[in-house]
This record gives sequence, C-alpha cells and structure tokens, in this order.
Amino acid sequence: MEARDAELKKELDATLHARRELGEEYDSALVDSFLGKIEQRLDGTVDRRLRRHLAEQQMTVARGSRSPSGGAVDAWSERFGFGLISLILAVPLSGIGAATAGLPGLVTTWVGIVGVNAAQALRGADFGRRRKDRGTSEWDD
Repeated sequence: MEARDAELKKELDATLHARRELGEEYDSALVDSFLGKIEQRLDGTVDRRLRRHLAEQQMTVARGSRSPSGGAVDAWSERFGFGLISLILAVPLSGIGAATAGLPGLVTTWVGIVGVNAAQALRGADFGRRRKDRGTSEWDD
C-alpha cells in the first residue's frame, strides 16, 4: 500500500504544481481530475475486495454442500422433500381426477405422480454420479 500512497502523493503534487502554473481559474478542473483519479483507485480497490469476497463465499458454499465422499449432502433430503410435496399435492389432484373422469382419471393422476417421483429419483441419481466423476471444483488449483 505504501507504493500506492507514494503514487497518490505524486499525483497530488503534480496537481498542486499545475494549479500554481495555471492559476486559480483552473481550480475546479484540476480538483475534478484529481478526484477522478482517486475515484478510479477506490473503484479498483472495491472491485478487488468484492471479487475476493465473492470467491471466498463460493468456496465456502462449494465446500459446505459436499459430503466427504464428493456427493451432494442434500440429495436424500431433496428427494424426501419432493416426495412429501408430491404426496400432499396428490390428495387434491386425486379428487380432481376422480371427480372429472372417475376411476380412469384417478389412475391417470397416480400414474403421473409416480412418474414424476421416479423421474426426480433418477435425476438425483444421475446428478450424484456426474458430481462424483467431476471431482474437485473449478476453483481448486
């Protein structure tokens, strides 16, 4: 940081020297120029800090969302939650299917519910396999 402070001091000295040469009528332009340089430096510092902070957050999330074996920790709870929600929704859907088309409507509704849950279970199994094959995250060197 000391090198940057020395550079900023040089900029200030140059601005003050230009003010002495040009006179007071150029004060606002010189001050605006100097403040623009300070603003650029601050923007760069904030951008670097923000990128570092976001990278740290992504690393924390990536490390926290995996089990030691490399699979997703929440795979079971995601399937359980999906199954639970589909069973809760099955009650009104069964009523609608049975009221609209009788027994064939009820059977069609339950075939759809079972199909959606089977697709979810298969998708979860493929996701875990792909994640394990991938190994480390793209942030690791």
